[in-house]
Amino acid sequence: MNSKNLSGKVAIVTGASSGIGLATAKLLAGQGVNVALVSRSKEKLERLSRELPGSLAVPADMTKIPQITRMIKKTREHFCRIDILVNNAGQGYDAPVEKINIGTFRYIYDLNIAGPLVAMQQVIPIMRNQGGGTIINISSGTALMHLPDMSTYSSSKRALAGISMAARQELKDDAIVVSVVYPYITVTNFEKNTIRESPQDNWEQEDATGPFPPDSAEYVAHKILEGIISGEAEIFAHDWMRNRGDLDA
Repeated sequence: MNSKNLSGKVAIVTGASSGIGLATAKLLAGQGVNVALVSRSKEKLERLSRELPGSLAVPADMTKIPQITRMIKKTREHFCRIDILVNNAGQGYDAPVEKINIGTFRYIYDLNIAGPLVAMQQVIPIMRNQGGGTIINISSGTALMHLPDMSTYSSSKRALAGISMAARQELKDDAIVVSVVYPYITVTNFEKNTIRESPQDNWEQEDATGPFPPDSAEYVAHKILEGIISGEAEIFAHDWMRNRGDLDA
């Protein structure tokens, strides 16, 4: 797949109302892709759909299986096909292992793993019948690290990467390409929206900036586009992230 033949393709982008998802939706729309905009924020999606030609607002809570199923069905009925799925919706949770709230733990795993998995299960038969497709799952640089207080989030993103790489092997004969993108620290509302057990447990962004300043959401969106076009298994925000042995805190 290349940028020239993306025009007319249909993509689902979850978490499209802000941050990386918003930047990705705009970038894909600029490439001529028809984008199904997914998040819980109905009003934001409807405003965005008026800005992006060919887009469709499809509100859905990615922790609710019936809503995911309806979202996929509505997208297919509207566009008659689904070529690209970008599983971007997710949320952080900061808590030391001793203080992890099991209810919050389950919520994070429902959002960060089960939601993307259900979306994959829904689009795979559609893509197979079309002769192929692309699935991009957004992991995190924290999946390559061992950071205090971030075990729930980082392990959820590590699990998503593991599911993705297994699916990549399972679906290669169906011409369905599954890839993982590992963003670095990104300038979004992610930290603001992260769930924390107590203020003193906050993970300070400046403690883990590494050798680079935070990236823009637009930069990560271009990495996602790079993954769609190249079909590479893993796409890292920066080359140094490939050397996982150097990433332990």
